[in-house]
Amino acid sequence: MERIEAVIFDWGGVLIDDPAPRLMAYCAEALEVSVEDYIQAHSKHGEPFQRGQITEAVFWQRVCGDLGRPVPAVASLWGQAFEAAHKPREEVFALVRRLHELDCKTSLLSNTEPPVVQFSMEPQYDAFDALVFSCVEGAVKPEKMIYEIAARSVGKALRQCALIDDKAAYVDGALSAGMKGILYRDLAQVIKELEALSLTAGERPASGADNVVEGR
Repeated sequence: MERIEAVIFDWGGVLIDDPAPRLMAYCAEALEVSVEDYIQAHSKHGEPFQRGQITEAVFWQRVCGDLGRPVPAVASLWGQAFEAAHKPREEVFALVRRLHELDCKTSLLSNTEPPVVQFSMEPQYDAFDALVFSCVEGAVKPEKMIYEIAARSVGKALRQCALIDDKAAYVDGALSAGMKGILYRDLAQVIKELEALSLTAGERPASGADNVVEGR
């Protein structure tokens, strides 16, 4: 088996707690609508926002038009909502740092919106060789193009990359594109599957990634 030389991490649900429930609840409360009604409107207009095809202002105009609510007066309600929902998983960031120390390329790959990109400027993201966002690239998972961009961002071929994601459809997209794929359930399971890809080896302590050592 060819050795994996790059690991690409999903953001929400892998590197951080899944922000979607908090995002939906935060925005619903701000607009004074039910979470169910907000989710319905968001689902209708969210993808162009994630692709960077519309601004946040246009997004809220469309969502609030559907909901019959005034447009938010704050500069970035979506940015505020993400800040409230942004809960890093330090043990996963530790794995990123360890892989980076072992000369494995690392990248973040996320379907996300322009106001959220600023959060990747925080110190814990320094261990990544590349940051790939749908709103910058104009493509979203599970489209093949976004996986190709992620592989190029770390200077590797698709077959040399593995995606870790908590959504099966996105892992399937990576596999279809030619990457390896790991469906995230917990850190110990991810490390075990990375070992199976001949990337890492070693004992896995209860604390997680600290003792991941160089692979076979």
